Amino acid sequence: MVYKLLCLDMDWVIFKDVNFWMELHKSFGTFEEGKILTEKYLNTNYSKLVEEVVVNLWKGKDSKPYFDLVNSLEYLPGVVELFNFIKNQDFITAIISASSIDCARRVQKEFGVDHVFANELIIKNGEVSGEFVWPIGAGNKKKAEIISHLCKDLGISLNECIYIGDSDQDIEAFKVVGLSIAFNSSSNGLKKVAKIVVESNNLADVLEHITV
Repeated sequence: MVYKLLCLDMDWVIFKDVNFWMELHKSFGTFEEGKILTEKYLNTNYSKLVEEVVVNLWKGKDSKPYFDLVNSLEYLPGVVELFNFIKNQDFITAIISASSIDCARRVQKEFGVDHVFANELIIKNGEVSGEFVWPIGAGNKKKAEIISHLCKDLGISLNECIYIGDSDQDIEAFKVVGLSIAFNSSSNGLKKVAKIVVESNNLADVLEHITV
């Protein structure tokens, strides 16, 4: 099979050992409240989670800790090798993540990713505005929908798409693509539906499974 589109999640796949939004709670001093709210609403009522966190906890906070976090995230081993390989192939690349669009744009700028889809915390006048744009939400079906729309827009088949993910929120995306790779994952549910499981935190270890 000749694959044409490579899609990647971001936290734990590109960036090292991080849940971006929970790390931001730590930066803003709202971790305990954020943990309770995330456990309560993440998979049941995402709009409620946004209201409780972005509006009630974060609105008006200085944006510096947010941008400091975006810029401090460390890449996993093998990220450079993967993108160097991609540059020499005909792959179209996309990040599809429930993390921050600013993190995705950082990867896009540094590695030339073609498309980025992620959630956006709106900053105005140096402060968190209380607005949040969430095309991905928590992931799940949203990721699968975006991959399907992207393939349609690009004129390629879903069977020609590879998706690399690590969490339960990637399960629905895994069900629609031609090649699903569970990487650096602690999710047994994801591993069960994955075509390939890579038990490693070195992203270069997926290269042997990508055929062009």
